Order: sequence, then structure tokens, then C-alpha cells
Amino acid sequence: MDITLYLFAIALFIAVVLSVEAAYLSWMKRRSPEAQRLARRLETIATGGHAGGAEISILKQRLLSESPGLQRLLSVAPGVESIERLLVQSGVGFTVGKFVALTVLFAATGGLLTWFVLSSVIWSLLASMATGALPLLYVRRARTRRLNKIEQQLPDAIDLIGRAIRAGHAFTNALQMAGDELPQPIGGEFRILFDEVNYGTAMNDALLNLANRIPSLDLKYVVIAVLIHRESGGNLAEMLDNLSSIIRARLKLLGAIRVLSAEGRLSAWVLGLLPFGTGFMLHLVNPGFMSLLWTDPAGNTMLYIMAVLMLFGFLWMRKIIRIRV
Repeated sequence: MDITLYLFAIALFIAVVLSVEAAYLSWMKRRSPEAQRLARRLETIATGGHAGGAEISILKQRLLSESPGLQRLLSVAPGVESIERLLVQSGVGFTVGKFVALTVLFAATGGLLTWFVLSSVIWSLLASMATGALPLLYVRRARTRRLNKIEQQLPDAIDLIGRAIRAGHAFTNALQMAGDELPQPIGGEFRILFDEVNYGTAMNDALLNLANRIPSLDLKYVVIAVLIHRESGGNLAEMLDNLSSIIRARLKLLGAIRVLSAEGRLSAWVLGLLPFGTGFMLHLVNPGFMSLLWTDPAGNTMLYIMAVLMLFGFLWMRKIIRIRV
């Protein structure tokens, strides 16, 4: 076979491959999802951040729900911002939609079970409210534990940042070191702070975002100190060392107060649970004696009055034993 025919076949194969490649690249340039997303961004920039009459932001937004319909509903519902802030501060990883779904599920389950057992509308409503509040109590307890852990870790974080600055590192690099070396949850918060600054957020705004995510008085002092230093200058490392010493002394005093108030907290638990335990034991020994409380109208009135008085006493003792430092 002539060598020219081989060369023609090879050239034809290369031409076909290049034509297919050119067609594919042309399609990718004009019709691919990446090209369309890039075109939308360019259109947004050209229209000054507006497209289709709506404001468009390139900032990452936290989803309220994985369901698009529920996302639209929650985005216009009042009070969603407070719930979202509570979930972020608790670190449980719930979306607002999941939290609402759990609340409705617990409330419906408690109300239906109480209705099947007692056939009482009032007790079903009370049980529904009590069980519906369980997800909120869980999230609030997780938030309290997380914030307490952050406050315990904060002096070590301040010392690390102060040593890094004293060693010659920039404040931004010191934040990166704190985010990489410190344990959770304080390490994750400093990592978020560094990422915000690294991606273009102003340092003052990033620090204020940190203070909003963590409603800790000690952390607010640190943020205020850093902001004042950025405006007026000074020895930031020495300022952080002083703050670390003050926070450690405050935590030590708070621990001593908790030890001294432990008896009051135990008394509150005992006095709060004693009527229920006593009533349960009396019901086991003599059911007819205790049944008058929910079968007789006077007994129902006594139960309501006792519930109100116990709630008032519980809140009063809680006010007494909670000492703010």
C-alpha cells in the first residue's frame, strides 16, 4: 500500500479528532453549566449586583431547610433569625426546618399519647406544650455547654495569640495558628474568623461577627480590645496577657461561687421533685386516695394552684442561686 495513503488516513483521523475536540470545547464554552454560571455572574456584575430585578449576593448563605418550599416559607416567617442564631451558637448542626419539624413531631406525639391515656383536652395540650419544648431545651442546653466550654478555652486561645504576636507573627497569622492548633469549639470559631478575613472581609467586621456568633462577655472584651488597638495602637500582646489573667481570675471566682451555691441548687431539685415522688408513691399505695385530685373539681383546682406556686418557687430559687460574676 502506498505510503501516501497511510499519511492521508492519519491526517484524516487527526482532523476528525480535532474537529470533535473543537466542537466539544465550543459547546463547553457556551452551553455547559459552568459557562452559564459564569455568564450569570458577569451579568450580575454588569448590572451592579442586580439580575432580574432582585438583589444577588455572592456571600455563602446558610440554608434554613433542605426543602425549597419550606425554605421560602421560613425565609418570611417572623422570629426565624433568633432561632437560626440559637442553632448556630449551639453547634448541634440542625437547620431551622429540622428544628421546627422535631418540635411539631414531639408536640404531636405527646399530645396524642396523653389523649389516648387520659382523654382530656387540657392535659393533652399541656403534654403537647411540654414535649414540644424538648427540642428547644436540648438546643439551649447544648448552647450553654458550648459557650461554657468556649469560655474555659478562651484564656489559652488569648495566650496563644499573644505569644504568636510576641514572636513576630502578624495578627492574621496568629488567628490562623489559633484556628489550626486549638481544639473545638474555640478552634473552629477562630478558623471561621481567619477564613472571613482571608476571603476579603474587613478585620473589624470579622471580629464583630465573631462576637455575634459567641455571646460571651469575655470574648467581647477581647474583641473590643483588639478594635481599640487597631484604632489607637499599643502593645497588643501585653493587652492580651492582661485580659487572659483577668478572665482566668473571673473563672476561678465563678467556680468558687458554684461550689458555694451547690447546696441551693440541690435543694431546688429536691423540693421540685419531692411532690411528684410523694404523689407517685401514694398513688401506688392507695390509688383511690390520690385519684380525687383529678376526678373531683376541687382537686383539679388544687392541682392548678400547686402547679403555679411550684413554678413561682422554682423561678425564685433559680433567681437566688444564679450569681453573675
